[in-house]
Amino acid sequence: MPGTAGSPEPSIHQLRLFLTLSEELHFGRAAARLYMTQPALSRQIRDLEKRLGVALFCRDSRTVGLTDAGRALVAEARAVLEAMERLRVRAGQWGRNLTGRVVIGMIGAESAMPHTHAVLERLRARHPGLTVEVRNLDFAEQAQLLTGGVDVAFLRPPVPPTVELLELATEPRVACLPVDDPLSDRSAVLLADLADRVFVDVPPEAPREWWDFWTANPRPDGTRVRYGPVAHDMEALLLAVARGEGMCFLPAAARSLFPRPGVRYLAVADLPPCASVLGWLAEHRDRPVVRAVREAAVEAMAAEERSDTRPDGPRGDDRGALGR
Repeated sequence: MPGTAGSPEPSIHQLRLFLTLSEELHFGRAAARLYMTQPALSRQIRDLEKRLGVALFCRDSRTVGLTDAGRALVAEARAVLEAMERLRVRAGQWGRNLTGRVVIGMIGAESAMPHTHAVLERLRARHPGLTVEVRNLDFAEQAQLLTGGVDVAFLRPPVPPTVELLELATEPRVACLPVDDPLSDRSAVLLADLADRVFVDVPPEAPREWWDFWTANPRPDGTRVRYGPVAHDMEALLLAVARGEGMCFLPAAARSLFPRPGVRYLAVADLPPCASVLGWLAEHRDRPVVRAVREAAVEAMAAEERSDTRPDGPRGDDRGALGR
C-alpha cells in the first residue's frame, strides 16, 4: 500500500461508504443500502485506502472483514461525520435566514437609549425572519433573565455572576430630588450632602445588591441608607420623589427621558458612573437567538466607535465586554 504523502484527503462521501461497508461486511448489501453499484463501491473503497495509505478491509472470494487498522478507524470516521453534521447544523443556525422568536427585556428607559435602537436595527438587518418581542421589565421582573423569561436584556448593572455582559455605554448618575428640597436650587451636590435623606426602596424580589449600588449603600464612611416607600417601577419611583416621600439616584439620561413636575435632577460630584449593558445567561450564550443579538450588539458598537472617531481621538467613555 503506498504512503499518504501527496495523496488527497478522504472525502466525506468516502467515509460514509466506509462506515456502511464496515457495518454490512458485504459489498453487495452495502451497495444496495447506498443505492450504488458494487463495482462503484469497490472503486471508492480502494481509492479511500490509497488516500489513507492503509488497508481497511481484508477480502477473499467469499468474505469481507475489517483489518486491525479498519477497526481502529471506524470510530475516527464516525467522529468526523458527526463533527461535519454539527458544523452543518450550526451554520444553518447562524445563517442570515435565522427564524423563530427572541424575547428581549428592557429595564427602565433602556428602550429609549440610542445604543438600544442601534442594536435592534442591526439585528433586524441581519435576521429579517426573526420575530423580536420586547418586554418592559419592572424592578423585580429583571430576574426573568435568570429564570429564562427573556433571552437577553438591556440592563443597568450590577448583575449576578451567572450573567455575561457586553457594555454599551457609560454615563454619570444624578440625584433625583423633590423640587421643594432645600438642595434643589444647587447645580451639584456631594454624597455627604444627602446623608440624612430617605431613599425610595424597591420590592424584596428585586436584587438587593443591585439596589444597594443604585442608592450608594453603604456610603464611603460606612453609614447605611435609610429607606422609605417601595416602588415597583420607574413611574412609581418618580411619583414617590415628586410627592416628597424620598429620593433616588438615576442615570444622567433621566434628565431628558423623565422630566416630571415636582422633580429636580442634580449632579453628584463624587458618585461613580453607571453602565448600560446587554446581558444574557452565560449558559445560554450559544443559543442561536442569543448569539444573534450578541453579534448584532458587537457590530453596532463597532460601527458607533468608527463614527465617533475624530482627529483628536475617540470619545472618552469606556466600552467593552465585561467578562465573568
